[in-house]
This record gives sequence, structure tokens and C-alpha cells, in this order.
Amino acid sequence: MIGIETTIKILTTCALAGLLGAVGLRLTWHEVKAALKQCRFTAILLVNFIVIPGLAVVIASGFGLKREVAAAMVLLAAAPFAPVVPVFARMARSDLALAAGLTAVFPVASALLTPPAVQVALRLLAGADNLHFNLLTSLAVLTATITLPLAAGVWVRHRAPNLGQRLLRPVEVISEAVGAISLAFVVVVEFGSIVNLGWRAWLAMALLSEISMVLGWKLGGPARGTRQVVALGTSNRNIALALLVAIENFPRTEVVSGVVGNGLLLIVFGLLHVGWWRLRERRRQRAEGGRQNEEATRRW
Repeated sequence: MIGIETTIKILTTCALAGLLGAVGLRLTWHEVKAALKQCRFTAILLVNFIVIPGLAVVIASGFGLKREVAAAMVLLAAAPFAPVVPVFARMARSDLALAAGLTAVFPVASALLTPPAVQVALRLLAGADNLHFNLLTSLAVLTATITLPLAAGVWVRHRAPNLGQRLLRPVEVISEAVGAISLAFVVVVEFGSIVNLGWRAWLAMALLSEISMVLGWKLGGPARGTRQVVALGTSNRNIALALLVAIENFPRTEVVSGVVGNGLLLIVFGLLHVGWWRLRERRRQRAEGGRQNEEATRRW
């Protein structure tokens, strides 16, 4: 009989591979190139794989979190640009092309950079000596789950564009459904542990999220839409990727529930920021409309 951990791993792997395969079916080199030219990609890369994992270690240590909960923060901190970022970008009316381009590029970077970032951060984390992280296994798992499906999607798009177009929507729908099932399943299974994370864990993750949001906003350049995309990608971490690494390295521990609980918190914060931006934009448009009406009245 398949165990709970194995079920979560299978569902998460299928969802992540399907989502990345769908990204590949949409992807063209020109779109990626245009996205990278729009932003300070090298700086964004360094912040997401060095600065934010380092901040996670500092904040977790400052709040005195348990090693498993702190390790969960580190895993999320080393897994940037969640697949939900383009959805948030669309809701915020931001630069959707940039969001799609960066969300396609960052998983490939994560397959190579997340494992070493996690390993270094865990070594710096006090009390995490007994948490054994397998770098090579994590690299192999992420390469198989992220890089290969993405490459397969790009290859199909290039070699058989009509087939790729027909496959795109079914792959997206199935992978999104499996992802939702996976998240719901792990929330139900780990619900007690998630609730018991404690206020310090929630506050620490909220602080890390907001600092990440500010860093992403500063790196996004002068355009408002670009800033929003980079801010959303820097603050919203890839739950599926972090969960896969957690199950692979720390099964049957609080690391798994910590990843899910903190990941859900990040989604809530992302939605709050999107709502705030939409509200400010409406107010700006109303104020602009009011000024235009006043000018029209004076002219009349």
C-alpha cells in the first residue's frame, strides 16, 4: 500500500513536472530574451538564491525557531518565483510577459541553485547539524522534475508547434488540478502540525516575505508593472519545489508541515498585496478622472 509521504511526493512531482512542461509548450527564446532584457536578471538571481536564504537563517535564528521550522523557511527561501506569479501579475495588471518569462527561467535556475543554497543555509543555521541534506539527490530530483519536462515542452513547441498548441491546455488543466489536489491533501494530512507552528513561526515568515517583497520592488527598475512582477516573484516562493525537496530529504518531520504552512501564508500575503495595488490603482484613476473633470469644467 502506498504511504502518505509517497502519495504526496507522487502528486507534487506530477504537478511540478506538468506545470513546467506547460511552461515549455508556451516558451520561445525571443520571449525569454525579451524578459531578461527588461530586468536586472543577475541581481535578481543573486538576491533570490543568496540574500533571501541568508535572511531566512538570520530571522529564524533571531526568533529562536525550532530547527525543523527554520529548515522549512530555508527551503522556501531558496525556491523563488512560484508558478502562481503570472496569475498574481494578471490580477495586479502588471507586466504579464515578464512574469511568464521569469517564471519559466527561474525553475531552471532553481534545479541547479536551490540545493547548494539550501545546503549552505542549513550549515549556517544553529541546531541544524542533525538535519541531513543530500545535495546530489536533490540536484537529480529537481533536474528530472523541472529541467527535463521544461526542455521536453520547448522541444515539442519547436519541432511540432501544432501538437504543442493542442497539448498546452490539457497539460495546464491536469497539472493545475493535480497541484491543487496535492496541496489540499498535504494540508489535510499535516493540518495539526501546521496549526501548531506557533505565532513566532508565522511572524518570522511574514517578516521574511515583506522584506523579500521590498527587495524585489527595488530591483524591478523604474516601471511599475516590472517592479510588481519582480516583487511578487521574490516574495512568493515555489511551494511545490520546496515540498519536493523536504519530502526527499526530511520525511516524517515538521519540515514538511512547515513548508506547507508557511507557503500558504505567502499566498495570502501575495493576494493582499495584489488587492492593495488594485485599490491604489482605482484611487489613482478616480483622482485622475476628477482632475480631468475639473479642467474640463474650467475650460467650459
